[in-house]
Amino acid sequence: MAEQTAFTDIRADGGGKPDAAVVRDSLGVGVAVGLSGFAFGVTSAGSGLSVWQTCALSLLVFTGASQFALVGALAAGGNPLTAAAGAFFLGVRNAFYGLRLSQLLALPRAMRPFAAHWVIDETTAVSLAQPGRRAARLGFAVTGLTLYVLWNLTTLLGALGAEAVGDTDAWGLDAAGPAVFLALLAPMLRTAAERTVAVIAVLLGLGLLPVLPAGVPVLAAALAVPVVLYLEGRRRAGRRDAEEEKR
Repeated sequence: MAEQTAFTDIRADGGGKPDAAVVRDSLGVGVAVGLSGFAFGVTSAGSGLSVWQTCALSLLVFTGASQFALVGALAAGGNPLTAAAGAFFLGVRNAFYGLRLSQLLALPRAMRPFAAHWVIDETTAVSLAQPGRRAARLGFAVTGLTLYVLWNLTTLLGALGAEAVGDTDAWGLDAAGPAVFLALLAPMLRTAAERTVAVIAVLLGLGLLPVLPAGVPVLAAALAVPVVLYLEGRRRAGRRDAEEEKR
């Protein structure tokens, strides 16, 4: 019984993974992604937002996909409300991350509102990859702090740099945001269903782009999810029926 209790305590405290390894992995993710804030700063300034507006987005919103979606829609001439709606729906996924992380991290109640601001793709991935609660907390804190500081610093540098170079379209920097977003998204598409959702979303977005106001095709692309879920459900039901007939 004593050995079993000791093993449980090790799992809860980090599963035996050295703190240095957790910090190294967390810093790697934080630095790699944090540097892409430069692309957001350039894209945002190129879309017409001022330096302080660009920095405020990174400081207060702090979720790259939503930020890129917002400034991308504004750059295309979209309605600000439509652009904000698209960014909001992209950010909803963080609420689901929070449900899982609240159980894993079990932070004190007073810390939860502050930690919620760092609940994003990268901090969630690093935390869930850890073997125990202590390592998950350490990974979450180091990744969140590193990414938040670098993302905001490079956002400022990107916005100032965009003003210095003038017309960002002439340099092709307007493609930086979508390129970074695709680079972050591609490794997450592991299953056939996820890849199908991505393909249908791209087709919907590109197909509706010429006929709908800027920002609306992004919202319409979200319809790919229920379509694929419906087809997947029909396919599984067909398999069950076929197996029952064989019996």
